[in-house]
Amino acid sequence: MPFRQDRVLRLLVAWLVLVWLWSAINPTDYEIWVIENLLVAGYVALLVLTQRRLRFSNASYALFVLFMTLHLVGAHYSYAEVPLGRWLQALYEGDRNPYDRIVHFAFGLLIAYPMWEALLRSARTTPAWSYFLAVTGILAFSAFYELLEAAIVVMLPHVDIAWLATQGDPWDTHKDTALAFAGGILAMLFTRWRVGRYGIPFHRR
Repeated sequence: MPFRQDRVLRLLVAWLVLVWLWSAINPTDYEIWVIENLLVAGYVALLVLTQRRLRFSNASYALFVLFMTLHLVGAHYSYAEVPLGRWLQALYEGDRNPYDRIVHFAFGLLIAYPMWEALLRSARTTPAWSYFLAVTGILAFSAFYELLEAAIVVMLPHVDIAWLATQGDPWDTHKDTALAFAGGILAMLFTRWRVGRYGIPFHRR
C-alpha cells in the first residue's frame, strides 16, 4: 500500500514528528539533544532508504516509533534526569535513575521483531535460524552503540557524564548490553510462540 493510502503509517509518522518537535523545545542540554538525535536521524534515514526494497509490516513500524519515542524523551531531559525514572527511583528507593536501563531493555524487546522480519523477508533466512540471528543482531547493535558512545566521549569529553548516563556505575555498559540482549530473547520467545500458534504473519518475498 502506498504511503499516502496507509492511514496507520501516516499516523505513526505524524506522532513521531510531534514527539520530535516537543523534544526540541527547551531540552535540558541542547548539545546532548543534538547528539541523541543522530540516532533518530539514522533510523529514519535507514527506513526511508530501504522502504521500497524492504517494506516492514505496520506492526514493525509501530515498534520502531515506540522505541524512538522512548529515546526522544531521554534526549529531551537527558537520560539521567527523566522524571519517570526519578519517580521510579524514589518509589523503589533506588540509587540511580533507571530510565536508561528501561530504554536499553526496550531496544531488545521492540527492535528484535522488526529485525526478525527483515531476516525472513529480505535476507531469506530460514525460520529456524531467524530467531537466533535476530537476538544476536540485537546484541551486536547494542554493543556497537556502546562503542559509539565511547567514541563520542573521546571526541567531546565535556559531555561524558550527561551523555553516558553511567551515574557512577562502572558496569553500566555491560548491564545496558545485557538488558538489550534479554529484551531480544523475550521478544523472540514470544514471536516463536505466536508463529507456532498462528503462523508467520506475513508472506515472504
